[in-house]
Amino acid sequence: MSEILYKEIPSLDLSDFTSGNAEQKEAFVHKLGDAYENIGFVAIKNHGLTQALQDKLYASIKAFFAQEDTIKSKYERPEIGYQRGYTGKGKEHAKGRNTGDLKEFYHVGQELSKIPDSDPLKKDYPPNVWPEEVPDFKDTALEVFGTIEAAGKAMLQAIALHLGLDEMYFEDRVLHGNSILRPIHYFPIEDPASVPADAVRAAEHGDINLITLLMGASADGLQVLRKDGQWIPITALPDQLVVNVGDMLERLTNRKLKSTIHRVVNPPREKMNNSRYSIPFFMHPRSEMDLACLDSCVDGANPKAFPDATAGEFLEERLRELGLRK
Repeated sequence: MSEILYKEIPSLDLSDFTSGNAEQKEAFVHKLGDAYENIGFVAIKNHGLTQALQDKLYASIKAFFAQEDTIKSKYERPEIGYQRGYTGKGKEHAKGRNTGDLKEFYHVGQELSKIPDSDPLKKDYPPNVWPEEVPDFKDTALEVFGTIEAAGKAMLQAIALHLGLDEMYFEDRVLHGNSILRPIHYFPIEDPASVPADAVRAAEHGDINLITLLMGASADGLQVLRKDGQWIPITALPDQLVVNVGDMLERLTNRKLKSTIHRVVNPPREKMNNSRYSIPFFMHPRSEMDLACLDSCVDGANPKAFPDATAGEFLEERLRELGLRK
């Protein structure tokens, strides 16, 4: 496949894959494969998430993040690596850095009541944490979680076909997977001189998971690092989700699919006193999924680049690197 230097990330229609004819479905898989082998990002429409539901979730998270830090901190759970509930300002940093990002966020995972008792994963997941100050948050967040998870499964079906695998290859591997919905608040900086000189909203990083599905943010700032070393801005239309390859999928495919480095840059100093919100959904597999490189992605020109690991082992390693796990 020829190398492509995109000026912007490609836009695709997920309905071409989910309800299109054979020709439309094949074209979707081909375009997705091109994008994921070259830049690792696409924007998709017709993903099932309505604007009304997005607006409702944004209203809930804005109400929560507007609370005093003393109230928000009631919902922190450091003993579980902040994997549910609130994570305070500056507590997460990018791999290889010590300066915390200029953000705070909230984690929603699989709702335990929706996982059958027969699934051994149920005992491994902590319960979700719901803020009593924002009663609408729970139902809205869980509806968004389910809707985006369904879109993610469709994307993984297309990815499987591109890789020459059975279309349902990922289905059992992501059933009740350790996915996270993460509403983020990039909080206002009233005095830019008061923060470390190298502090940014989100330092350059790759995502840990299989794929990330991102709802439209409330302001500009997201950038992706192209193969030639140039940062390009990512702008998605209001009806789109941005979907990118994570490190787990890059490992599984021996770098055939690119987990592209991205960041959220600070606005101009005169605009740093404005909030920015975004809501990514990090789609994780079950912890026992084997991330060993697929045989079809290893050959003489592309020797195996990663040691074998399960998804759970890789996640624990990364949480320690990010400062969220001791």
